[in-house]
Amino acid sequence: MSSLPPSITVLVRDWLSANNVLLRGRDGNVIIDTGYVRDAPRTLALVAEALAGEPLVLIVNTHGHSDHIGGNAALAARYACPIAVPAGEAALLENWDTRRLWLDYADQRCDRFAVSSTLAPGSRHVWGELEWQALFAPGHDMGALVFYNSEQRILLSGDALWEHGFGLVMPPEIDPACMPATRATLDAIAALDIRCVIPGHGQPFTDAGAALERAYSRLAALQADSRRAARSVVKALLAFALLDRRRMALATLPDYVERIGFFRDFNALFFRQRPADFATMLVEDLERAGAVRREGEWLLAIS
Repeated sequence: MSSLPPSITVLVRDWLSANNVLLRGRDGNVIIDTGYVRDAPRTLALVAEALAGEPLVLIVNTHGHSDHIGGNAALAARYACPIAVPAGEAALLENWDTRRLWLDYADQRCDRFAVSSTLAPGSRHVWGELEWQALFAPGHDMGALVFYNSEQRILLSGDALWEHGFGLVMPPEIDPACMPATRATLDAIAALDIRCVIPGHGQPFTDAGAALERAYSRLAALQADSRRAARSVVKALLAFALLDRRRMALATLPDYVERIGFFRDFNALFFRQRPADFATMLVEDLERAGAVRREGEWLLAIS
């Protein structure tokens, strides 16, 4: 985006790997979020090209989901640089709580890494010749941060705000704090003077007001119907698993949704369907959304 300062390079990725934001400065180069572990070789190549031989001095994460931290270990090994995470995520990452990090519990993967330091809400950091304030942004992830530069009016929003929505949010039966926290985060973003948003997924955009309107509308719909909210969560996680695996045999899906704890638990709490019926519901939902297609005996992700 031409309106961004030259010190900011946005490596726009996809729905498997979050965007990587490189902040280049005289005091060293910093990267915000590192994508998914399967894409780590591509991340290393993209970052090396963007750095053009310069060092990387710090890795920063907006939150601890696998599509944002999956390249941490590879980049830290390549550049011998520390990793800073939100203070609210530190215990999960240090203890490598694979259930609460949605790793094996949700059929996701990540190479373990060492946390070097934590970032507190309200703290300020000079990265890429700009001062960024860390703002608490719970909801999609209850320990998440976003980063705001008031001089250039730029928001690094992670999964708290996309151009067309935000990251999945747990229904109140799972965590009653998530949806109210999501609304509070949207309110906090709405109070900022924003010229450009660099989201965790998708292209940077300038109409934050319109994005917020869409986000509030989506949140209201989810708050009105817990089952709809639950359905959106399991659809998103199955779509993510398909992006990671590339394809799944249709005949194995009933066993898959019964074997993987996240799907099994959501089905038991919200849908109470036989595994075959639950799998069929999810596949049909994803087909209607244009996220998957059938090819013979296989279900394939549409990236």
